[in-house]
Amino acid sequence: MTDRRRVMTWAATSTRLVVGAAAAAVAVLAVVVGVAAPWPTLTLTLTAAGVEATPAASDTVVSCAGALLALGRNSLDASELQLAADQSVVHASDGATATADTLTPVPSIADDAGAAVYTAAPVDGTASDVAAAGSASLDATDLRGFAASACRPAQMESWLVGGSTATGSADLVLLSNPGDVPATVDLTVYGAQGAQTPTGATGIVVAPGTQRIVALAGIVVGEQAPAVRVTATGAPVTAVLQSSITRTLLPGGVDQIAATSAADTELVIPGVVVTDSAVASADAGATTLVRLLSAQTDTEANVTVAAVDGSSSSTQQVPLHAGVPAELELSGLVAGTYTVTVEAAVAVVGAVWQTTSLGEGADFAWYAQTPEVTGETLVAVPEGPSPTFVATAADAAADIVLEPVTGASDEVTLSVAANGSGQAALVPGAVYRLTTSAAVHATVSYSGDGQLAGIPVWPADAASSVLTVYP
Repeated sequence: MTDRRRVMTWAATSTRLVVGAAAAAVAVLAVVVGVAAPWPTLTLTLTAAGVEATPAASDTVVSCAGALLALGRNSLDASELQLAADQSVVHASDGATATADTLTPVPSIADDAGAAVYTAAPVDGTASDVAAAGSASLDATDLRGFAASACRPAQMESWLVGGSTATGSADLVLLSNPGDVPATVDLTVYGAQGAQTPTGATGIVVAPGTQRIVALAGIVVGEQAPAVRVTATGAPVTAVLQSSITRTLLPGGVDQIAATSAADTELVIPGVVVTDSAVASADAGATTLVRLLSAQTDTEANVTVAAVDGSSSSTQQVPLHAGVPAELELSGLVAGTYTVTVEAAVAVVGAVWQTTSLGEGADFAWYAQTPEVTGETLVAVPEGPSPTFVATAADAAADIVLEPVTGASDEVTLSVAANGSGQAALVPGAVYRLTTSAAVHATVSYSGDGQLAGIPVWPADAASSVLTVYP
């Protein structure tokens, strides 16, 4: 090899070494820079594919409160329950014919046939809407008044706002299980000391096809203004509170208090009837009270009471302490029908108590908070004095039609202004199909001489909700 070729070969080799070394240096630098510099952030959102499905419609089942019961009539056994007055029930279905059954009372009660249960099968994949409601009245030396209540589907959780365990009260919690499996119920009583779950209030077994009756005073004593949360496991139950009072040996009324399904930041309670006799008794004590509970948080509620005819409206504030029910007296009301609205920053439950008087021949009613009603639903109107449909519209005006299904012949129409209220007379013993053009809250109110009651109107549960099913 010549010297020239050796020089060229060495030069080429040297060049390759230099270039290789430079490349290696660049690679090392890149690694160093890559480690030192922040890596880009990549966020992956994985969404499981879902399929919307509508559950197959099932039977519609509603349970009634049953007869009025008397406690303490047996001097040898003060805890014995006796039948005081049978309940008369009216019902109808917009689908399949509703079949009737009864619940066995526990403990057993002589001559009591048991609370009614109505069941209707779905039609062409759509659940039937079943409406049923009952009423009872009596005038005995230890118990008097008029009570009316709707038959409702069972729930896993509900609230009973009303009643008392103070001296003179004899309140009963009625727990109905129309299903096929046992239910275990816990009662949490909210009172002056907050939430309580005393002995006898937990693990209450309600067998299938039975109505378990529990004396509220047997759970907690001396509570002037309780509220009760009803929680079921195993199977849902329908809860009702029968409330009655005796004042210095004079029976002061009876009612069957509807359960409330959930707390809310706004409560609408239409149809509170203030009678002339109540106005005349106002000097003797409170005749209209609002009871409210915020279960977990301190808050303040605004309570507005407005006459249905638009003649008056006033607002008061009431502080609420967590877990302790509070009562607000609505004084100075003239005779008429009112809507009570409650607004709070947190969810609350509530009801309005109204009495006809505080003397002989008195009766009272607990008006429960009402759910929003849209579209169509059936409304059952049991026998009783002067049943009146009272509706309160939300932000839009509502045109309401009540079409007779059974027991009446004339259609009832009602136009309610936005954020206003209206009322119309109904036929006792009838069932109507309610159709509304906008959302409303409604009550069927009863008022007579020494008789008072109110039934909150619930929406139909005819449509099965659409579920999204994930693999």
